[in-house]
Amino acid sequence: MLVLGIESSCDETAAAVVANGARICASVVASQVLTHEKYGGVVPELASREHLRAIEPVVDEACQRAEITLRDVDAVAVTEGPGLIGSLLVGLVYGKTLALSLGKPLVGVNHLEGHIHAVLLENKMDRAAGKPVGEAGLPAITLVVSGGHTSLFYVSAASTTTQQPAPQFHYRQLGQTRDDAAGEAFDKVAKLLALGYPGGPVIDKLSRFGNANSVDFGRIKMRGNPLDFSFSGLKTAVLYRVRGTELVREAEERRAWRRTVNKPTLDDLRARCSQATLDLIASFQQAVVQDLVERTLAAVESSNVANVFVTGGVACNSLLRRQFTDRCKDQGLPVFFPSPALSTDNAAMIAAAGYYKLLVGERAGVSLTAHASFPLGVEKTQRV
Repeated sequence: MLVLGIESSCDETAAAVVANGARICASVVASQVLTHEKYGGVVPELASREHLRAIEPVVDEACQRAEITLRDVDAVAVTEGPGLIGSLLVGLVYGKTLALSLGKPLVGVNHLEGHIHAVLLENKMDRAAGKPVGEAGLPAITLVVSGGHTSLFYVSAASTTTQQPAPQFHYRQLGQTRDDAAGEAFDKVAKLLALGYPGGPVIDKLSRFGNANSVDFGRIKMRGNPLDFSFSGLKTAVLYRVRGTELVREAEERRAWRRTVNKPTLDDLRARCSQATLDLIASFQQAVVQDLVERTLAAVESSNVANVFVTGGVACNSLLRRQFTDRCKDQGLPVFFPSPALSTDNAAMIAAAGYYKLLVGERAGVSLTAHASFPLGVEKTQRV
């Protein structure tokens, strides 16, 4: 079964063709980083306009790379939420129109669902390629961590019936961010210090030259649910560390310099960062990663699970991967990540999740609409 996936929840216009939920035939992503870079964050109106320009060429390129035509597609899967409503509508309306005109089944997919299936998809492809990896089995504690989301889920699966043994996936949300997502905090700190956008990758690279133990931000304490996250206070703590110091002037000089160069190299940027700045961002990154790891492993301790999944854009962070790998190894727990290409927003994960929805007979009609807020595993079991 060939499923065409379409993803447009934020600032990436993506299309992919996935076979049987296990093999990527083609995956194309059009980035808007250059559009939003000068603003230090995504501008919703600009994002939706860029999606309008890119959606058709991206879908066409995905089909060309897969060496198929649109009529060869068996179904269309589109992201219906959560995300920026204007961005979502571009991909969703295009996908609905495409499915209707071709007479193909249509399914809507939760964006968070897609990130979870990115882990399963990656693992299936690795094992099919003969790589020495274990099976990403369920149940699993899953951390979805990105620029827009930071959530913990208990993910399980069971066959529907003996006649139709398609897996039915269940999601139970254990915790979520109460304010900023982890990736959002990275972006805001990078903007404060004029380090560039997106903030996560540049802080990750520069932090290697800083002392992560130079600033003690303390531990983030949560009232109520101990598995919830909060990064707004940590971001504010960085602001207080900068305010009224030489780091303010340094950041302004860096901001003025960045206006004069198109693509500054890491070495150039590092040369314009004092050791105090490098130590500060290294300590900030350490505090964020430690909090993500500790709460995820706390969820593992209170659940009977076989594996840990870590997915989403922030899963590309090298320190996060290293600490999760080391801590889980110490506890004898397998931990699985998608590759960087499947960690950030992409349409292959949407197609993979949509495939399982099709197997259990789920279909969407013309009434399918976009949802800016679209909880997963909060009030009821979700099926894919």
